[in-house]
Amino acid sequence: MDKSDNIFIMDHPLIQHKISMLRDENTGTNEFRTLVSEIAMLMGYEALRDLPVEDVEVKTPIETTMTPMISGKKMAVVPILRAGLGMVNGILELVPTAKVGHVGLYRDPETHDPHEYYCKLPSPIELRTILVVDPMLATGGSGCAALDFIKQHGGKKIKFMCIIAAPEGLKRLHEEHPDVQIYVGHLDRELNENAYICPGLGDAGDRIFGTK
Repeated sequence: MDKSDNIFIMDHPLIQHKISMLRDENTGTNEFRTLVSEIAMLMGYEALRDLPVEDVEVKTPIETTMTPMISGKKMAVVPILRAGLGMVNGILELVPTAKVGHVGLYRDPETHDPHEYYCKLPSPIELRTILVVDPMLATGGSGCAALDFIKQHGGKKIKFMCIIAAPEGLKRLHEEHPDVQIYVGHLDRELNENAYICPGLGDAGDRIFGTK
């Protein structure tokens, strides 16, 4: 994993293999959905390596011992609707006690600017480690807006996780939110004139939910 200044670019062969399968236009909805969840779990394993732990007393078949467990139930997964929903179950497989919030954004078709239409976060949000998930980081507009909203609601310890990112979006997100750890499955080449990631994988939401 390549790391610099709160940016973590994944290099694990399993993650890269599954992202290559996602890119294939012949990958159908069911397989695409499964892959997104699996990639989220593999990436989440890395993104959550600094979760706080505390020693608790456990009785093994041999003796009683003090052993580490995740401290409290202080984690929230917040998908950016709608495509981010595809990544939630992968994270919940790792941390079943995590609460789930939602941030809904729509992009103005002319300006590409994001607008909030829904924001519901678990309380107390300021005490939680928050993992914001969205398969695609393109212009960075939606990601930045989502982080803005979460901070306005009191969120403090925030991580952002995407499967693929364009350099333009990654740069913007990091510049506007340098305190947020950003985890990227693969850094793609560029955005095209329509603000699509190249080579990308098409519209993640449509491919997860089988819509056009």
